[in-house]
Amino acid sequence: MAKAANLSRSDLDSSSGSDLSVSSRTSNRSLRVVEKERRRNEAGDPFLLALKYFSEVEAGTPRIGNDVLERNLVQVERVGLSRGLPPEAISVMLDYAMSLRTGGMICVRVLKFLIPATVVPQEAVVQAVAWLCVSKLAISTQVLFLRWLLTVFDMIDSKDNLRAIYGFIFHFVTEENLSPYICHLLYLLTRRESVRPFRVRKLLDLQTKMGRQPFLLHLLSLYKVFCPELVTLALPSQMRSGFKNHNSTWKAALSAVQKRNNGQVSSDISLTLGVKHKTNSRKRKYHHLEVPSLSSSVQRNSPSSSSRKVFPLEQLHTFPQLLANLHRIELPSQMGSLLGSSLALCYLDYVQDDSAFLRLNFWLGHALHEEFLFCSGDRGSGSSSEALHLLNRLLSTQHFLQEGFSSTEGFLYKFLNVWDGSLLRPQILGLLSDIPVVPSSCINQLLFEPLVQLFFTSTLFFKCSVIDCLNNMLLKWLTWHSVYALEDGLDISLHSHTPMNMSLSGFMDSVVELVRFVGRLAAVGLQLEGCHSLLLSFILDFYETVCDMFLKYGLPLVVMPPVGVFYPALFATDPVSVDRLGYIMYRYKKNLISAKCQQKETKAFHISRQTYREFNHYLSFMVSCLWNSKMFLPGMAIEVDQELLSLSKVAKPWTSFDLIHHPAFLGYALDFHHKCWPERKEMDLNSIKVGKQWDWYLEFLFSQGFQGLQQFVESSITRRSVAGTNDQGQGDRQPTNS
Repeated sequence: MAKAANLSRSDLDSSSGSDLSVSSRTSNRSLRVVEKERRRNEAGDPFLLALKYFSEVEAGTPRIGNDVLERNLVQVERVGLSRGLPPEAISVMLDYAMSLRTGGMICVRVLKFLIPATVVPQEAVVQAVAWLCVSKLAISTQVLFLRWLLTVFDMIDSKDNLRAIYGFIFHFVTEENLSPYICHLLYLLTRRESVRPFRVRKLLDLQTKMGRQPFLLHLLSLYKVFCPELVTLALPSQMRSGFKNHNSTWKAALSAVQKRNNGQVSSDISLTLGVKHKTNSRKRKYHHLEVPSLSSSVQRNSPSSSSRKVFPLEQLHTFPQLLANLHRIELPSQMGSLLGSSLALCYLDYVQDDSAFLRLNFWLGHALHEEFLFCSGDRGSGSSSEALHLLNRLLSTQHFLQEGFSSTEGFLYKFLNVWDGSLLRPQILGLLSDIPVVPSSCINQLLFEPLVQLFFTSTLFFKCSVIDCLNNMLLKWLTWHSVYALEDGLDISLHSHTPMNMSLSGFMDSVVELVRFVGRLAAVGLQLEGCHSLLLSFILDFYETVCDMFLKYGLPLVVMPPVGVFYPALFATDPVSVDRLGYIMYRYKKNLISAKCQQKETKAFHISRQTYREFNHYLSFMVSCLWNSKMFLPGMAIEVDQELLSLSKVAKPWTSFDLIHHPAFLGYALDFHHKCWPERKEMDLNSIKVGKQWDWYLEFLFSQGFQGLQQFVESSITRRSVAGTNDQGQGDRQPTNS
């Protein structure tokens, strides 16, 4: 019996095992069949094959006679005009078109059928703007791209990265054919922090040159709303529409696609262009990277709540409610939830509760350090979006309160040492610009050393972003000084409510360290990037802030730019850089003269003689170069051997960088010469220096919008009547140095 029982159990076990193995084999076979069917469908889908082709096509591929190119283009065009393109297809086709891999005509054709089915990825738009900066697109193609961008602007999934490159987009505003579309795009992207003095001046100069164009007036009116002190131009109270609709090319197709899709997000197309998706793993969850919802620390119907007539913060919806319940509001149980409510932040700023700020700093410190900094290697896509959301919330909170958090400052000092320069770059640099004044004894270790390693190994755009970040940092330091400067020292209160007492001399030491550090970065960066005009523009932004520290912010300090910045700006090939250098020198002179007068009266501060010597050296060289035509002569700052000059075979090389022959102004001199002597066949630019033509040329040059150059000439050069002067025309006019 026992043997029979054992036999039956063994038979049962073997039969059950065989059944399990059979079901397992069947399941595996089913999975293989499904996978094979999916691959067959993908391999047979001509639309996916076409997208794969355009993602892999190489630059220089011939267009004429290329049947494969035409067949794939027709396939994508048919889908785009019939049911619209998914986000992945928009990214592939936009990058293919803007890179001009198969020519400009194909780019125009692609842009015309680039109809989104749901949304447009902002990264694709940012990449296209980058191609716009470096590619050789025809003006008509650039206009078509901007029209397409304005048409699909509301369909872009996010605009944060677009706003991060606001300065790059603004760079195109001087292009006459692109200006209406660029102004429209800037109008849609502008925020308060986008309004800068040099941008206002540039728009005013364009308005002087192009007339009162509606698109310029509308953008200036928006700037005036954000910063009325910068826009002094009288704008009409009622203006006609400044921006036209540019969607005529895509209006019918967009309407048809939206009607066909009924506004629903279609996800039936998934591109498989060789991208391997990571398998889900059991990683640590990032609960603290989410901003919690508002919930009071006491129950709404609890006896204590009713006895004290507590008003829970989650019930606060309007500003009148805040005013009526200021003394009855109960703080939430999780202080991080305050980041999601502007009314809660108003209350926090009003009560000035030390315990509340301690709790909030603790929550932020835990979220940034434990859940973000120390777990960056395990971050998934969901956690990255949560980190992006948290940092954006934190940035908007600090901008709203006009102060930074101490926990954010500590996080940044640690994160800079492990940062690769690309992860959440706009958010990190934005937070970095909000840090309070760092003592000069530790600013090099905490801030400068990590940034140097990133700066010198990064791209041009990152260098520009770092210079812009440090410029914003300096602006906020100077603003804090002008607001909080006291007679006995400087008291800057942080949101941690642990005031950092710093003397005026200590604050000045920190500012000097920052300015000199940026000077070193700028000089080496210009050498690495070949004096790129975009990087030079951001550097001149910084020195527009530095040159006005005394008069604008009341800081008794003047720091001159290094030679590695001054000379590249003076010899720049674009007139805007030379004009801005003239404005900077003009403001330096104003500040130095005012500082010298106050120094004689009060003797409360001292500007070193070395600063005056540096300024006079720059001023005399700039006047001798631009005005007196004494370049490369003995005794000048830049001396070149006469034999070497003779080998260049340049006639009168000492005049190569005056206001007529300077590469930045040569085009204006040629235009002026043609207008004065249209019948002449031979070009003689030296005739501009004779008689009244010189004064006429200066008026012509200043009318082109070079206000900085005009202020420099009027303040630093003593001009007299040109009647009876020699052939140089201006050689006897000397600068009036301070």
